[in-house]
Amino acid sequence: MGGQKCPPFFIKLGFRKYVEKIRYIVMKIKVEIPTSLADIKLSQYKKYLNIQLNNDDERFLQAKMIEIFCNIPLKDVMKLKYNDTNEISSILTTMFEQKPKLVERFKLNGIEYGFHPVLDDMSLGEYIDLDTYIGDWENIERAMNVLYRPIENTFKNKYSIKEYEVEGYKDVLDMPMDAALSSIFFLWNLGLELSQTMMSYLDNNQNIDLTEYLTSEINGDGINQYMDSLREILQDFRISQN
Repeated sequence: MGGQKCPPFFIKLGFRKYVEKIRYIVMKIKVEIPTSLADIKLSQYKKYLNIQLNNDDERFLQAKMIEIFCNIPLKDVMKLKYNDTNEISSILTTMFEQKPKLVERFKLNGIEYGFHPVLDDMSLGEYIDLDTYIGDWENIERAMNVLYRPIENTFKNKYSIKEYEVEGYKDVLDMPMDAALSSIFFLWNLGLELSQTMMSYLDNNQNIDLTEYLTSEINGDGINQYMDSLREILQDFRISQN
């Protein structure tokens, strides 16, 4: 230390701890804290969710949260001040309470993706995959592959998307979480609208054909099952410090 005496509050820590403290002070740890779901990748959330589902150690989960969402090595997370880690995890937890409006377009790896412009035109294969995977976080990217695909042509505010390919789900793993979550909320609200419309028709003793609202394969029972899946996935979408 160039002949300088150790600061008084370091003397009691002992030489080893003093060296660690100096290394921590000298080493500048850059922590970029995301404040929007647009800054979080679907793959990141899935990685954290898998850890959260299999571990109940609060401190470990807090450290992994910062490691995954702030993109810094776990060893550096451990060097952060305790109070700082609490503040960072609080910011992240609050961020995951957002309810974003439907994200119609986003760019991923230089390619612009668009939300399915005409849900009524979904093919049987698209609907089956959406219905199968929308409530499954383990495979949620397969549902997102139905809802978001590369834009092929645009005209003013309208656009067309690439034809559905089952294997395309691999390309959307790193899509932004605001798009993923907003599409789930959108479908949830759409389901509520359909249910309310159905009840209105039933109250008036009229028949209702829900197919004109979503796809040629949905019926009343399908809507109920679909909403159950959406309810479950929204309940599972949480980042908890407890």
